[in-house]
Amino acid sequence: MQVIESLKLKEKIYKEKLDNGLTVMIIPKKGIEKKYMIWGTNYGSNDSVFFVPGEEKETTVPNGVAHFLEHKLFEQENGTNSLDVLTSLGVNANAYTTNDHTAYLFEGTNNFYEAMDELMDYVQHPYFTDENVEKEKGIIGQEIRMYDDNPDWIVYLNAIKAMYHNNPIKIDITGTIETIEKIDKEILYKCYNTFYSPSNMLLIIAGDFEPDAILEEVKKRLIDKKSKGTIKRVYPEEPDEIAQKRIEQKLEVSRPLYAIGIKDKVMDSGLENKNEIIKKHLGVAMLLNLLVGTSSSLFQSLYKDGIMLTPPTIDYEFGKTYAHILVMGQSGNPDLIYEEFKKEVENLKQNGIKEEDFNRIKKMFYGNYIKQYNDIVDISRIVISDYFKGINSFDYLDEIETINVEYLEQLLKDVFKEEKMVISIVKN
Repeated sequence: MQVIESLKLKEKIYKEKLDNGLTVMIIPKKGIEKKYMIWGTNYGSNDSVFFVPGEEKETTVPNGVAHFLEHKLFEQENGTNSLDVLTSLGVNANAYTTNDHTAYLFEGTNNFYEAMDELMDYVQHPYFTDENVEKEKGIIGQEIRMYDDNPDWIVYLNAIKAMYHNNPIKIDITGTIETIEKIDKEILYKCYNTFYSPSNMLLIIAGDFEPDAILEEVKKRLIDKKSKGTIKRVYPEEPDEIAQKRIEQKLEVSRPLYAIGIKDKVMDSGLENKNEIIKKHLGVAMLLNLLVGTSSSLFQSLYKDGIMLTPPTIDYEFGKTYAHILVMGQSGNPDLIYEEFKKEVENLKQNGIKEEDFNRIKKMFYGNYIKQYNDIVDISRIVISDYFKGINSFDYLDEIETINVEYLEQLLKDVFKEEKMVISIVKN
């Protein structure tokens, strides 16, 4: 197996690409009781238009298929539900769908191999019928309606809609009541057979394991399935400009919610840009902490005045077709926060970043990254997300060392542009 090592973290990942194309990663953690397994496919809600390997005609499926598939895989032909089976084994099991990948997972201390049997069985054996697909539409329809009434989700999604014209990231991961009605078993099987191909998947096991031994256990549970070739995904053209400056929506909330978004330019994910993508991710996150983090002068001032009562959620979301900043929170005066945020950006551009502030943030980031790698769930979720972005998670700590004040100041000018900013507000 290939060994990926981080000397700073004192961590190793054992990686092997099997004959059928499946990539397996083992993260050994000596002496811990908890064990974790996650099996993901590079298939998310953005992938609704694609070419099946070997076909010349483009395939278009309704929005929400990736999430629908995630739900349906738990149902087995013998009438059992694999989520119930895993729960009865005493493990915590779940699954999730994002814009660019879907994953199935469990964690626990006992019955690991029995749980591994179940997870690897249901992921490899889909069972779709006209009846069970129709039944699932009702269940997912309830989930969609629940999200339609969720202010936190609405304020987030509206910020995305304000930034993007055509990118499928603006479409709800679950789809809509109308789009899921068009899903049938043939569509599900076609998407499963296309995207649940071994070469499009990554399996991670973390815990107190011997890499060679647990790899053999994986191989014993794999069915004889070959990869069919490269999947070509089709995405619409997306202009650099934002779609609209502001979206405001009325919902019942105790206090208004806001989401400030900044649309960023997508970096080419070619091999030569991998470290630059990581460096930019770190740099943007550092700038957000300098601007509105708990120790920033802006947060302290707004907190003192009762305008920002809790620290905002700050994030830089990016993939192969999208990149944006989000600052989200609650406030009685979202517009004032937006104006003060823009002023602080300009102030930092004009006056520069203080060396002492930069050093403090850099140390904080370094410490936080090391802490994340202490937990097998955190490290596995980070690794699988980065892998589908084409990134080696261990490179983050190395890239922190390369960031200096000059780099952050240039990034501030390049990314934090007012013409790329939007605001989404939800209030009564």
